[in-house]
Amino acid sequence: MAESWDESKKRHPDWLRTLAAKFHAGPGFERRFLLLFTCAAGALALATSVYTVEPSEEAVVLRLGRYVSTEPPGLHMRLPFGVDRVTKVKTKVILQEEFGFRSSGEDGTRTTYGNDDLKSESLTLTGDLNVANVEWIVQYQISDPKKYLFNAREVLKNLRDISQSVLRRVVGDRIVSQVLTTGRVEIAEEAQRLTQEVLDRYDIGVRIVTVKLQDVNPPESVRPAFNEVNAAKQEQEKVINQAEREYNTVIPEAMGKAEQTIRNAQGYATAAVNRAEGDAARFRVVLKAYQASSRVTRSRLYLETMEALYGRMEALTIIDKGASGVLPVYMQGKDAAPAGDNK
Repeated sequence: MAESWDESKKRHPDWLRTLAAKFHAGPGFERRFLLLFTCAAGALALATSVYTVEPSEEAVVLRLGRYVSTEPPGLHMRLPFGVDRVTKVKTKVILQEEFGFRSSGEDGTRTTYGNDDLKSESLTLTGDLNVANVEWIVQYQISDPKKYLFNAREVLKNLRDISQSVLRRVVGDRIVSQVLTTGRVEIAEEAQRLTQEVLDRYDIGVRIVTVKLQDVNPPESVRPAFNEVNAAKQEQEKVINQAEREYNTVIPEAMGKAEQTIRNAQGYATAAVNRAEGDAARFRVVLKAYQASSRVTRSRLYLETMEALYGRMEALTIIDKGASGVLPVYMQGKDAAPAGDNK
């Protein structure tokens, strides 16, 4: 059996009956209102319990102000109506802090200089008590979002203070010529290492990706003098390089010639010694043969000597010592025999 209007009003709260009476609602108003309220509460609960984390982010979940978990990218659920609060941190993005200059514009390519605050960031004292205007950037990444949010206040201010302190320490250990010229890469690497060590001690969940020196110059008031000094040093280096080139050209050539002369002398000495030893050995053999048979040895030596002597001649004419009135008539030709009595 359907309940009456009076019985329906008795089952609902007073405030709902008061609201129905105020709007002069008829039977069933309370039921419709409760249904509408329940649907609205369900929609609100669903809207406040679903959240999305982008691929470049991680989400830190707090339940009633207390840390619960760190969620990766994707679709996630939480307790609705503000019981769970979510803070998203860009952990996959490389962030950058600039010192001594500021990049402006949407593309980040326009640079601002000349501000006194920027000069106070970049002016640095070197180890030889000179002043250098050092501009640099620090690229970093959030490695632990929980530590980044809760382990320290004003993380960026701490990062900037640490970077300035470390770079001034590193530059202060070097002379100004190293800072302006050859020592820039070494300075950047050491500054990155020392900055990371300090951040790890503070445990604020930040990882240094790189430290880059953008521009290093002397102050404007002394820049012309520095340029003249640099020009003189470059000229000095040029002269030194030319001298070393000449040295590397002349000295090796002279050493090569000296080595060649020494080797030639050593070869001649070896040949002379060997020849002398051979002659001595041959003489001993001949002496031994002469001692055994002197006549035969003398004849053999005479014949060998004549053979060697006459072997160098192209033509030979032998004339008897007792012949007289011999007319030396020769035929033309190199190999022709001479006319007359030839023996």
